[in-house]
Amino acid sequence: MTKRRIVVLGSTGSIGTQTLDVVRQHGDQLEIVGLAVHGRVDELLSQAREFGVCHLAVGDPTLADDPRCDEGRTLVREMATASGADDASFGVGPEAVAALATLPEADVVVNALVGAAGLRASYDTLAAGKVLALANKESLVVGGDLIMPLAARVDAERRAAGLAPATGPAGALMPIDSEHGAIYQCLLGENVREVSKLWVTASGGPFRGRTRDELVGITPAQALAHPTWNMGAKISIDSSTLMNKGLEVIEAHHLFAMDYDKIEVVVQPQSAIHSMVEFTDGSVKAHLGTTDMRIPIQFALSYPDRWEAPVAPLDFRTLGTLEFAAPDTDTFRCLALARHAGSVGGTLPAVMNAANEVAVAAFLAEQIAYLDIAACVEAAMDAHEREGVQVVESLDQLEAVDRWARAFARSWCAA
Repeated sequence: MTKRRIVVLGSTGSIGTQTLDVVRQHGDQLEIVGLAVHGRVDELLSQAREFGVCHLAVGDPTLADDPRCDEGRTLVREMATASGADDASFGVGPEAVAALATLPEADVVVNALVGAAGLRASYDTLAAGKVLALANKESLVVGGDLIMPLAARVDAERRAAGLAPATGPAGALMPIDSEHGAIYQCLLGENVREVSKLWVTASGGPFRGRTRDELVGITPAQALAHPTWNMGAKISIDSSTLMNKGLEVIEAHHLFAMDYDKIEVVVQPQSAIHSMVEFTDGSVKAHLGTTDMRIPIQFALSYPDRWEAPVAPLDFRTLGTLEFAAPDTDTFRCLALARHAGSVGGTLPAVMNAANEVAVAAFLAEQIAYLDIAACVEAAMDAHEREGVQVVESLDQLEAVDRWARAFARSWCAA
């Protein structure tokens, strides 16, 4: 059996480490050929030794002369020689990370990079005709207008080459996300024209039920304490503000070609229902499972097959009750701001995303208050709309808009 060869961008983060765990459990079917991190060089080298990886990249350019990188260069050469590989590489800087997305021997690129930095990697992956297993939300939030046509082209190429499954999507873009993975699976075998609504579920975050007054003095430590999911710092803050759900609504719009008035968010505190699809006849398909990201990660790598569960299955006898509620968009303004950005489209989501990244970082550094995150995002969006939202045309354009929005947000946070 031919193994699927995988590049993992962001291999030391939450999604990256769980991806490696899936590979450990299915080493007969999966092989790691490339790993990239931002700055955790020691962890990268440990992963490379474990999986015998000859292509490594460190995103932080300030580490180019770090002795650990010299150690990495020696390590990949030694492993390549030992394995009989034709070549090896160890690069430093954003370009080196992006280069792994086009590694000739790779079949699948897992993009688990955090933030807007992941957009170019997603673009390069699909432009190279490879399968993109996507955990980077910003790729679609910021660049969905560019990414989805590329994915459609790769889907067509996979069908023409006989690489696509006999039925269902061709699988060029596989979402690594509990909500979008759930919707993806609920739509298998269905006619999308018969979908009346996508229900994106939310845990509600650690502050569910609180008023704006009760959020005034929130600290970073409180906001990082997510009730059900183990995630990185930025995503945890986004979950607490409901920006995460706003980003997922925009992603769902692009992934499933669904109008915004057919995408709703519902709070489901137990996080047992990962999302639902409602059809025109009133039927609803829900995807339930254990709250463990290795399940959607594994499906993205195994599609169209299903492999043995990487975690203990959900026991419905002990699940108890399932609760549902509408999100409080007055208290948690970020969800409403994201829906507005998505509905307007063009370059506005890029501004929203960039301003949010800056505001979240400022909050984590205790430079602004918790409620200032939404205020900063709204100020940046208002300013961009006054200047004029642009139609998305290129990555260079989006990167320029991103720079403007970050500068605006930094100035706002410092004021």
